[in-house]
Amino acid sequence: MTIPEKIEKPHVAFLPSPGMGHITPLFEFAKRLVIHHGFHVSFFVITTAASAAQNELFRPENLPADFTAVEIPPVENISSLLTDDMKVVTQLGIMVRESLKHLPSLLMKNRPKALIIDLFCTDAFEICEKLSIPVYSFFTASTILMAFSLYLPTLDSEVEGEFVDLPETIQTPGCSPIYPHDILDQVKDRKNEEYNWYLLNVSRLPLAVGIFVNSWDDLEPISLKALRENLFFQNIPLPPVYTIGPLIKQDEVVTEKDAKILAWLDDQPPDSVLFVVFGSGGTLTSEQLTELAWGLEMSQQRFILVARKPSDASASAAFFNVGSDENDPLQYLPEGFVRRTEGRGLVVPSWAPQTLILNHRSTGAFLSHCGWNSTLESVTNGIPIIAWPLYAEQRMNATFLAEEAGVALKFSKNPGEELVDRNEIEKNVRIVMEGEKGKDMRRRAKELKESAKIALNSGGSSYESLCSVVEFWKSQ
Repeated sequence: MTIPEKIEKPHVAFLPSPGMGHITPLFEFAKRLVIHHGFHVSFFVITTAASAAQNELFRPENLPADFTAVEIPPVENISSLLTDDMKVVTQLGIMVRESLKHLPSLLMKNRPKALIIDLFCTDAFEICEKLSIPVYSFFTASTILMAFSLYLPTLDSEVEGEFVDLPETIQTPGCSPIYPHDILDQVKDRKNEEYNWYLLNVSRLPLAVGIFVNSWDDLEPISLKALRENLFFQNIPLPPVYTIGPLIKQDEVVTEKDAKILAWLDDQPPDSVLFVVFGSGGTLTSEQLTELAWGLEMSQQRFILVARKPSDASASAAFFNVGSDENDPLQYLPEGFVRRTEGRGLVVPSWAPQTLILNHRSTGAFLSHCGWNSTLESVTNGIPIIAWPLYAEQRMNATFLAEEAGVALKFSKNPGEELVDRNEIEKNVRIVMEGEKGKDMRRRAKELKESAKIALNSGGSSYESLCSVVEFWKSQ
């Protein structure tokens, strides 16, 4: 009797930069390859400045079989390389550069068929070229931002002065025009070191064998068509672009605190609750948080408010310490607010199970910072958005969601730069929760929810796009 040979599973590796907004989509992509396509995955984890949420995610019991988390040792004396005035992308750049000094030995030990990186890990291109390992990029933000980012080196050489001061909209080839004010923070000050880090990383994107995007054709038809067909991108030349989205967080672990939130939601009518949270890293100023609380109270709508300690320094103050900020909202919310809104509103300190809340029948709208992961989670659950962008490319996302996708309502003022007062907050909450415009947005969000399901199912555009790469890897 002959013993059948054990078939070795195809093996690929992933490398995200720090920050849950970067880690989550690569983590979900890796899980999909393991669970649905029979792969073995090595997932390289940069442990320097790891947040509590990151440590929780990579606990062995949270990982499927054939998913191996490989820790990259923490950088010694990282604090001596970082300064308090450094912006997030500069800090990321330094952390990644120093951490990847360990990558060659880890890759030689694991020998994957391919390495999938995110935008801020482009130092891996040079390392992998020496080891003959093909590198793919997973661009985890919108394809609108990707197209703009690929156009940035051209803008950099052709435009003098600051992009934000341009008198007219910025025209990325083949895409919808971008208001100069909406461009991402990282390119608003060309004299800041953060701009150079961003420009360096995006200028390396064409080095990838292929670029995965967390989107699908029905959500971003204009920018995806431009990336595939416009001569500017063909002449770069741009590698193949694979739509594999929406990839959103799955299998959230329900804690005792989470169960209480979900039980409260169970008691509310369908589509009646506004969920208010500013992503994994967003915070408001003390004054703005007070106005938000009053606006919610005045609206008379049901709500869940995820409350974080206000920060008057930076809108991205919680970026590197996600999940670790235990606090008492009574210390900084308006006096009596929690008592007066009891029953109608629920205040949750720091963190809530976002995916489960957005998937709940009682949730009717989402007041969101419009980070791309949160945007996808909202749209794939058919939930309209009240846009409150804070940092990075979130203003670009908010404008796209309001003006092209038709699923969001923007404020007349710019959150994070101007104070949005309680009256406008009350007005917008009522429009989305009760008004005709809110019903139209909800209808459009539910259409996109259905198209997302079709894209991901067998025969759908995202499913087939991923399968084409999977089959190629298996043939190698």
